[in-house]
Amino acid sequence: MKIDKKLIGASIITAIAASLCCIVPLLALFSGASSMASLFSWVVPFSPYLIGFTILVLVFAWYQKLKPIKKDNCNCETVEKQRFIQSKVFLGIVTLFAALMLTFPYFSSVFYSNNGKEIAVASSENLKAIDIGINGMTCFSCEGHINYSVNQLDGVISIVTSYNKGNAIVQYDSSKTTMEEIKETVNSTGYSVIEISVK
Repeated sequence: MKIDKKLIGASIITAIAASLCCIVPLLALFSGASSMASLFSWVVPFSPYLIGFTILVLVFAWYQKLKPIKKDNCNCETVEKQRFIQSKVFLGIVTLFAALMLTFPYFSSVFYSNNGKEIAVASSENLKAIDIGINGMTCFSCEGHINYSVNQLDGVISIVTSYNKGNAIVQYDSSKTTMEEIKETVNSTGYSVIEISVK
């Protein structure tokens, strides 16, 4: 049925679109084009509508698939064999895929490795902490992307990023890295540093 294909296609597209702002930073990290990370942040205001539309489309698709078929008064045996793309199994796979896409922001952090590096600080005088205001973060995936990138710098001891607060608190050894290097690294991820204050 054409309607089944359209419903399935629409649910996949809207599910991906709803989480696009969180998928792109991860793809950007793996591809090495990290500056693309905030490219789809404009999608964020539309995410609730895309999520709602995806759910409605899937509910309607399941309703269409599960509703009783009206039988004709004909005694003829014309049972049409369904193709896989029209089966409940395929719709189940699409539903599972859509659910994974819609919940992606909540588990995307598992894709960012925790490098677990140990930093030896030569002197406590070298220990610095800064609060960086960051523009463009929209979800947990953004936090993971920034944390991963900044942690690659030699001398960074810890970083705690919050997309809700729009900031990152970085503790570092000033003899090994500088505030400017940290700022450049954050900017290279595609998000933009709007202010830095020393803690």
